[in-house]
Amino acid sequence: MQFNALVNGHTLVMDGPERVGGENNGPIPKPFVLTALTGCTGMDVISLLRKAGKQVSDFTLRVEGEISKQPPIEYTEIHLVYELNGDKNVQDDVLNAITDSQEKICGVSNMLKKILPLTWEVLYNGEQIFSNKRQGVPGLQPIQ
Repeated sequence: MQFNALVNGHTLVMDGPERVGGENNGPIPKPFVLTALTGCTGMDVISLLRKAGKQVSDFTLRVEGEISKQPPIEYTEIHLVYELNGDKNVQDDVLNAITDSQEKICGVSNMLKKILPLTWEVLYNGEQIFSNKRQGVPGLQPIQ
């Protein structure tokens, strides 16, 4: 069940859990889609802030995905949670960088939005400053 992918000179290991015949030497393939999304938008945000001469003291990016109940098992919705800490005077720059990433720059986000709902929220110094997550939608489950 184990597959190794060579990506730009780096080996990524994918494997299944023991219950399906794997050895659990790596994650299953599907979460790599979410990993690509967080890497793409996260790098955008940091790059845009650096170009603007701004910085944050802490940046965590979480992704949650809802998967279908019937085969083919696929993501039906994705939600990103940007959690940042920093000086209050950088808050608007942070929100602008995230918005630019989501609406103009991140190719992974752009591709995924064509096939499923992709929402995001921003927490700055512990306070929610933006959310476009629809109310009343069944809870998305964190990908582990």
